[in-house]
Amino acid sequence: MKLPLPFIQLPLLFDAATLEAEINAIGESHWRPHPQGFPGNSMLPLVAVDGDPGNESFAGAMRPTEYLRRSPYLSQVFASIGATVGRSRLMRLAGQAEVTRHADQGYYWVERVRVHVPIVTQPTVRFECGGEVINMAPGECWIFDTWRQHSVLNDATLSRVHLVIDTVGGAGFWDLVGRGRPHNAPRAGWPTRQLAPVAGQSAAFPCETVNVPVVMSPWELNSHFGLLFGDVEPHPNVQPLRAATQRFTRAWQGLWFRYGERAEGHEDFRRLLSAYLGEIRPLAEKLRLNNELSWYKALNTIIVKMAVPAGPVAQAASARELGDNA
Repeated sequence: MKLPLPFIQLPLLFDAATLEAEINAIGESHWRPHPQGFPGNSMLPLVAVDGDPGNESFAGAMRPTEYLRRSPYLSQVFASIGATVGRSRLMRLAGQAEVTRHADQGYYWVERVRVHVPIVTQPTVRFECGGEVINMAPGECWIFDTWRQHSVLNDATLSRVHLVIDTVGGAGFWDLVGRGRPHNAPRAGWPTRQLAPVAGQSAAFPCETVNVPVVMSPWELNSHFGLLFGDVEPHPNVQPLRAATQRFTRAWQGLWFRYGERAEGHEDFRRLLSAYLGEIRPLAEKLRLNNELSWYKALNTIIVKMAVPAGPVAQAASARELGDNA
């Protein structure tokens, strides 16, 4: 999610030693390689579709996995942030390993914040986002702007382990963010709350059950285009692209009020989307975003792949435009 600052610390502090003890009790054999195969990166699923630790999907009813169900203090941490929770994990970065520089551009990331709670770390671990570099200390709670370029380097010999919670937020969560501390603001006098562990008490918290549209509504469509046009770098093609996009979104709205999400309208939505892509591709392929991403590729990952269920035309376009990096 795009945030106003690279890093914001939330006013919560956790007992890192208790969290580490719960992790150690789970056991090394349950850790898994990172799904993208990044060297030195491993993970342990805590919230997944139907609570299945082997299911890496972003879409479906999210539930705690067996590892979280037997970790009471971890569940208390989840509950304390006041959020509806999506797919979440423990993320481990081996000594002398890194998360290479990138910006998150998929549909999943547009509306989700990534919450980090360092559990095992060292003062030399560096988290960079938007040109700013910080160290997240054990037991702290941070969010960062995933829309900006970011990276992590663990130049120590020991592994770094973070609890990583993906969330769209919630009323309590955004209240915490409002009381958060920008990374470059003074700590002195900033009020925080220590969440002491309650032994043996598992805490309930809400999880996502709806995460992707059947057909993207015109309001969601306009919201995503607002992000893309709000961050596009200046270029003569921007104005004609805006005009073509306005025609497209108005036509999409007409179809939406005719069909809604009903399957009988899907082919009409697909034809409209395909015609729009054919019209704007010569304009859009030359555009870049402020976060160094391609405007056209971001359009495809945020809108095109999710706007309507894939038919033959959409599947071909997805394979042609996005490749294996979508």
